[in-house]
Amino acid sequence: MENASARNLWGDFLDAHLEFASEDAPRVIHFCDNEKDANTCADLVSKDIKRATSHSLLGLQYRKEKLPKIGDFAVVTDWAGKAKCIIRTTSVKLVPYFAIHAEHARLEGEGDKSLDHWQKTHWDYYTRELSEFNRKPRESMIVVFERFEKIFQR
Repeated sequence: MENASARNLWGDFLDAHLEFASEDAPRVIHFCDNEKDANTCADLVSKDIKRATSHSLLGLQYRKEKLPKIGDFAVVTDWAGKAKCIIRTTSVKLVPYFAIHAEHARLEGEGDKSLDHWQKTHWDYYTRELSEFNRKPRESMIVVFERFEKIFQR
């Protein structure tokens, strides 16, 4: 783990939870593709408001990233890389974009937590993300809906 802040937080977690000492080092992540939203989302996770995220399956595939799986750990950082907390994946579902519903939006905890807000912000994000690969989002595209719990923070 290259990020010293994340490495220190993970070490503090392991000191308190020796049962996970044999776990591989977690992913180090920030949400979103810009500083303002990344910092907002890190704060929402730290406050137990944001408890889910939605990846585009196509984006994960193009970047050759693994699908999240139940039990995965991640250190959440702000845009600058300062570790905020550790999360653990509790469920992963593949859902067509058109089938995302209000409960998904509420669990993501962003904006006013409405489905309208979720659809607007995620469509815009997926458009930016997929444009790097000369692709566009579609209503039928698969979204990887990942639920998680915050398990540690200082």
